[in-house]
Amino acid sequence: MWRHLELTQTELHLKLKQQKILYAGNVQLKIYGRLTCASGKRMLKKNRLFFVDEQEAIAQGFRPCGHCMQQAYKKWNDATI
Repeated sequence: MWRHLELTQTELHLKLKQQKILYAGNVQLKIYGRLTCASGKRMLKKNRLFFVDEQEAIAQGFRPCGHCMQQAYKKWNDATI
């Protein structure tokens, strides 16, 4: 897990190219999603975390995004009811 503000632009691009970053999360809302998510792209850098995989995000207490990860969100939502 990496905070966006702690990475230089070069480090970020390298991690993306090497596919070490596959998901991003909002530290305030505790939601994670795909890097291509329109909702996630509006997130402030100070609130953004990057994850290697879904398991890492879930282990940190984040839930799936309802926009870009609808199936995972539905599964999460059904389990919390």
